[in-house]
Amino acid sequence: MSATATAGTAFRVLNPATGEVLAEYAEAAAAEVDDAVESARRAFAGWGQTTAEQRAAVLGRAAGLLLERKETLARLATEEMGKLLREAAAEVEFCAEIFAYYAEHGPGFLADETLDFADAVLQRRPLGPILGIMPWNYPYYQIARFAAPNLMLGNTLLVKPAPACPRSALALEELLLDAGLPAGAYRTVLAGGEQTAVMVSDPRIQGVSLTGSERAGAAVGALAGAGLKKHVLELGGSDAFIVMDSEALDSVVDLAAAARMENAGQACTSPKRFIVAAPLYEDFVAGLRAKLADFVPGDPLDPGTTLAPMSSTTAARNLIAQINAAVASGATLHRGGRLSGTAFVTPALLTDIRPGTRAHREELFGPVAVVYRAEDEDDAVRLANDSPYGLGAAVFTQDPERAARMAERLDVGMVSVNRLAPSSAALPFGGVKNSGVGRELGPLGMDEFVNRKLLVR
Repeated sequence: MSATATAGTAFRVLNPATGEVLAEYAEAAAAEVDDAVESARRAFAGWGQTTAEQRAAVLGRAAGLLLERKETLARLATEEMGKLLREAAAEVEFCAEIFAYYAEHGPGFLADETLDFADAVLQRRPLGPILGIMPWNYPYYQIARFAAPNLMLGNTLLVKPAPACPRSALALEELLLDAGLPAGAYRTVLAGGEQTAVMVSDPRIQGVSLTGSERAGAAVGALAGAGLKKHVLELGGSDAFIVMDSEALDSVVDLAAAARMENAGQACTSPKRFIVAAPLYEDFVAGLRAKLADFVPGDPLDPGTTLAPMSSTTAARNLIAQINAAVASGATLHRGGRLSGTAFVTPALLTDIRPGTRAHREELFGPVAVVYRAEDEDDAVRLANDSPYGLGAAVFTQDPERAARMAERLDVGMVSVNRLAPSSAALPFGGVKNSGVGRELGPLGMDEFVNRKLLVR
């Protein structure tokens, strides 16, 4: 793929902070896609038969290379989708942790499991070529949490990156090959929508993992289901950040603001709905409004910048349209919600969102915080569960029994108490309802695209 291609260009690196086009790549032709799939099929015959220790050694070298190339990789991500350089560097470091985790624990996860039947064991074996369809908001992390466990299993991988992030995806492929992956075992395919659908339906592809929108998840899930293929879908989220009581409300507000503004608010697990007990509501809103005013847009490569641009001008304008629609439906905009520069949105704070309106149901994927008043514990749980999404939630309370009760009642895949959910390769990631199906990371990350083979000797 040429970085200066123009005919049939579909993958464009456009710096959202400046509007400058940095590179363009032509969309993969049908023959190139077929070659990638066939290469993955052929490579599986070798890679799938290597020992767990051999695969772990490759992953361990990849972890080391990620740290060695951190600065270069981080700059690529910042230029492609606009995130703060320090956040991009932290993302690369987390990817190194993920590869190191599976290098260390993967062989144990693959050990035969003894069953309660004479001479019977459960084995875990790879399936074959797996397709990963990736988003733009975390161009390395999203791939790493798909790639590391599946490469450890012995699957071969095809990765279709987001159109905005071809350079980071290609850089990660180069790194994995340098770590010792055989040719064909991992390949980046710059496919458009039509060719991606062809890959999903190709009988040589044994499974599909997608991180993206509900619309994309429904389309991919339907195609994969028609082909009787295992699929994992990591979709949207509108996580609740529930504050019932606190001895240090200022600290909770600081955490709320920092969490909402991370990655310019473009994270599926970012807390988007702040549900606050009535006695604390006014102080929380006032405090959050003041904290959001501290975030100032600037060059994301500058260490002093506190607010990054959104991924594109289109994304910024779409978010502002959602904010305006919420206000038109009766919501109160306390601050922000304006376009600044090419793709910066000033941090917004909304209250008085009405049930049944778009803003009450939609995911606001950007620097927007929505605060709800909860009259009591039951009301807080009701508000938290009144969402089509069910990814994560956080509960802040000094009462351990209340925390346990509320965590049990929340319809989500992940709950944290008096903290945000920690980022760790050891912790399974995933949700329920419209937030998707399946789990990534942790031991469960190696239990998705696997043949659980029963052996009775």
